[in-house]
Amino acid sequence: MGLKLCIRNGTMVAVPNLTEAVKDSDLLVFVIPHQFIYKICDAITGHLTKQAVDISLIKGIDEGPEGLRLISDVIREKMEIDISVLMGANIANEVAAEKFCETTIGCKILENGLLFKELLQTPNFRITVVDDADTVEICGALKNIVAVGAGFCDGLHCGDNTKAAVIRLGLMEMIAFAKIFCKGQVSIATFLESCGVADLITTCYGGRNRRVAEAFVKTGKSIEKLEQEMLNGQKLQGPQTSAEVYRILQQKGLVEKFPLFTAVYKICYEGKPVQEMISCLQSHPEHI
Repeated sequence: MGLKLCIRNGTMVAVPNLTEAVKDSDLLVFVIPHQFIYKICDAITGHLTKQAVDISLIKGIDEGPEGLRLISDVIREKMEIDISVLMGANIANEVAAEKFCETTIGCKILENGLLFKELLQTPNFRITVVDDADTVEICGALKNIVAVGAGFCDGLHCGDNTKAAVIRLGLMEMIAFAKIFCKGQVSIATFLESCGVADLITTCYGGRNRRVAEAFVKTGKSIEKLEQEMLNGQKLQGPQTSAEVYRILQQKGLVEKFPLFTAVYKICYEGKPVQEMISCLQSHPEHI
């Protein structure tokens, strides 16, 4: 997984050994592709302090035997620790350039969410804390599927009106999915936070899922080939999440209720023509 950055005596240093890097840590930030979470949890369980609290920036979901599992649930169950989640309209190069942005921390234990706000907030990185962690995390995962759909429309030169429809209908499906699969009460207000509509808009216009999906249409190359050429082999979260969501919806008999999510999956993995993205928009139900 590469080098881990740790604070030692007030100085940030790179530690190549994972278990050594996390040894006796009180705070941990998870920022890895979601498919590696089981391996990482197995490696570091038992090496943190008992009072350790964590936060996850991981955007994705896991398929359990009973359907959806959130990545935070995997971490919480395997490591027996509390974990908050951070999601928002935070394109990395703009954050690094200290351009103003907002983000959202979702938590189960409010004091831990507020702790991470105190540690991470800056004048140019404004944080809102909400006690709706599952919805915050669902937003971070599902918006990447919608961004792939937006990229397909860009590749087809459909224009901004069509992309606006993708964003609106995608948001409808995100809300419907959260209401079905989140364990607790889903607050619609959470979708108005940075983790919701703001992150969705940003990703559909500036994210790499959109960019690679556009190239998929224009070049005819596979997603895997484009990942190698455009991302140095890094994996996109949107296509993979669409496959996981599709299998979860299949298991519950809900595929037809989520036509946009389904169209993205079938275009990416079943060879369906990209034009099906437009057909999906034209026939999308007014209510889900």
